[in-house]
Amino acid sequence: MTRQILVIGSGGREHAICWKLAQSAHVDKIYCAPGNGGTAQTAKTENVAIPVMDFKALIAFAKKHKIDMTVVGPDNPLAEGIVDAFEAESLRIFGPTRQAAQLESSKVFAKQFMAQHKLPTARFGVFDTKKTALAFCKANDWARVIKVDGLALGKGVYVCDTLPECETALVEIFQAKRFGTAGAQVIIEERLYGPEISLMILSDGKTLLPFASSQDYKRRLDGNKGPNTGGMGAFSPVPCYPDYQWAIHEKILEPLQKALQEADFTYKGVLYAGLLIHDHQPYLLEFNARFGDPETQCLLPRLETDLFELFEACIDGMLDRQQLTWIHETCACVVLVANTYPETGSSGKYITIGKLPEDVTVFHAGTSQNEQGDLLTNGGRILNVVAKGMSSDHAVHQAYEAISHIAFEGMAYRKDIARDASLCLSY
Repeated sequence: MTRQILVIGSGGREHAICWKLAQSAHVDKIYCAPGNGGTAQTAKTENVAIPVMDFKALIAFAKKHKIDMTVVGPDNPLAEGIVDAFEAESLRIFGPTRQAAQLESSKVFAKQFMAQHKLPTARFGVFDTKKTALAFCKANDWARVIKVDGLALGKGVYVCDTLPECETALVEIFQAKRFGTAGAQVIIEERLYGPEISLMILSDGKTLLPFASSQDYKRRLDGNKGPNTGGMGAFSPVPCYPDYQWAIHEKILEPLQKALQEADFTYKGVLYAGLLIHDHQPYLLEFNARFGDPETQCLLPRLETDLFELFEACIDGMLDRQQLTWIHETCACVVLVANTYPETGSSGKYITIGKLPEDVTVFHAGTSQNEQGDLLTNGGRILNVVAKGMSSDHAVHQAYEAISHIAFEGMAYRKDIARDASLCLSY
């Protein structure tokens, strides 16, 4: 029996999901709403011009086309209850409900959940005015990480070195209202130091099944400088992960599974745990209620298990019957962006992609096609250049070699993605 799938989203993550689902013998047809220039060229996949937040139109489409499963990529539809809306119409959908998605949509909710269930996390305080927040920073020299409560496209985090930097961040949040209502409250956290690890975890409400490790690069510029972005690159696996795997299992995954079983919501979908190794111990930095971007782009090419079967198992509460298998190769992803990103994006610039090295895949993010089939820029993050190799050095070399065959006006990228993979990236 073959099935029809609807994937919601338009970024590199959604292109990678469509690409991987197309490899399943169970999947006959994939619709991507709204998709991008890359999904339009992916096997079995067709773009559908429906915005991700138009739940009514998406539900009508799913009914009309007898969609067997919908997969939600971005955070906003999850935060606004797309899963609840689909389930109310008896439509199968992969992702957490609105209540469960608060683990991402509200950092206050997430930190209080961590504290309630004694999950290891940084010390923190919650504030709704600049005055009280700044006073907390002045009174506690460890309080140097400022996060807006709501969704902010990965840009609502300030990692500060000095008190004046904290004050500047709080002025942007509370006075300039850079993040609107998402910045009505802030979390101020202890700044931890050490390697970060992205761990995406499948959940069916009872069982947790962690993916392979990955690590992303959030800062815009080489050397981890410049503003935070949605992600400038990633690699998998993380070399130091085996050193901490048992501690992560014992101190994070086991208590997290118990906490979710006890919660007054059922979490089905992907739960992204942002981890940091501080003083040789794992700490939870944050949750995302969906696949990470760009980590997904370097994880799915390594995954051997059928992705459709994993999604089915999550929806049906059968995840305990699944096992994950991975190829042993390293995968590196370099994100090509508009040179004005993250402040602004690029639109309508012609993209050329020449002959690429073997084992390189390009996942599209901010792209579109015109009527003539030309590929055009359409966003801040434009392309994800993903390469596999027997070592991180080989994968990185392949990725940057491929970039030399790609061009668009104003193209920019970091030159140091995964070059320090053997050391484990620290913040």
